[in-house]
Amino acid sequence: MPQLILANSERIAAVVDDHKPVGTDADFPDVLADLDVDAEELPDEVVEYGRVRVGETEESRTRLVAELEDMIYEKGDVTPHRMDEKFLLRFLRARHFKLNATYKLFVNYYRFRESHPDYYTINPLDLSFIADSEVLSVLPYKEQTGRRILIYKLGNWDTNDFDMNEILKASLATLELGILEPIAQILGGVVIFDMNGFTLQHAYQITPKVVSTIFDLIVYSIPMKTYAIHIINESWVFETAFNLFKPFLGKRYNEMLFFHGKNMDSLHKHIDPEYLPKVYGGVRPNYPYQHWFINLKNNAAVVKEMESLGYCIDPK
Repeated sequence: MPQLILANSERIAAVVDDHKPVGTDADFPDVLADLDVDAEELPDEVVEYGRVRVGETEESRTRLVAELEDMIYEKGDVTPHRMDEKFLLRFLRARHFKLNATYKLFVNYYRFRESHPDYYTINPLDLSFIADSEVLSVLPYKEQTGRRILIYKLGNWDTNDFDMNEILKASLATLELGILEPIAQILGGVVIFDMNGFTLQHAYQITPKVVSTIFDLIVYSIPMKTYAIHIINESWVFETAFNLFKPFLGKRYNEMLFFHGKNMDSLHKHIDPEYLPKVYGGVRPNYPYQHWFINLKNNAAVVKEMESLGYCIDPK
C-alpha cells in the first residue's frame, strides 16, 4: 500500500485573493483552517494511492468522465446543475472509477437534493450555533496520512436548542466543503464519534426516519469517501442506539468501524497522537472554529463552488 505521509509544506493551503488567513500556529506549521480547492498538482503519494487503490490514471479519468457524461445524458434520470469534468470526477473517485456504481451515486445525489431542498437553500454560516456547542467540528490540520478529521460530540447536543435535522444540514454542508479538495476526494476522510455524555434523551431523537436520512445522505448520496470511523467513550446508551443502524451497515462499513471505549492507546494505533487534541491523548491544543468561518468566507474559490450548489454564502 502506498505511503501517504505528506510533508507539512504540502498540507498548507494556499492563500486565496490575497486574504491573509487567520488561525495559523507557529508551533504546528500544518495548522490552517482553510481548503485548497485549486491544487493544480497532487502530491506523488496521493497520485500513486489513486492509481493503486482508486483506479485513477490519466487514461481512466479521460475515458470514464466521457462515458459518465454520455450515460447521464442518454438515461435522463436527473437534471444536473453542472456537468464539468471537475464535478464529475468527484463521483468517479468516490466509486473507484466503476461506471455503473458512479452513475447510481450521481442519480442518488440529485434525488437527495430534490427531496431535501431545504438542506441547500441556506447560508452554512448561519449554522454556527452547532459549532458553538462543538457538536460537529473539523480539525484545522490533517492526520499523518493526509486525511482530514471530522469530530462529532453528540453528548454536547442540547436537544432543546436544535434538532437532528439541523445537525444533518451542518453535516451535509461540511461534507460538501470537504469534497472540494481533490486530495480528500481520493483519500477520503476520518470520523471520530466522541460519545461522552450521550444520554437517553439524545438517543430518543434518533428515530428510524433520522437513521434513514443519515444513510441516504452519507452512504448512498454524497461523493465523499469515509476511510475510517472511530467510536470513543461509548456507553450502553450508544450501543442501544447503534442497534438501529446495524441492519443498514454493509460489510464495507463494518470493516471501517473501530470501537475504542476510553482506551486512547487503541485510537493511537490508527491516528498518531501528534495529530490529535490533548483531550484524546494527543499534543494539539483546541483551535477556535471561527477560524474556519473567517477563512472560508474569504476563499473566493470555495464561495463560488458552494454557491453553485445552491448555498448562499453571505460574508456578513
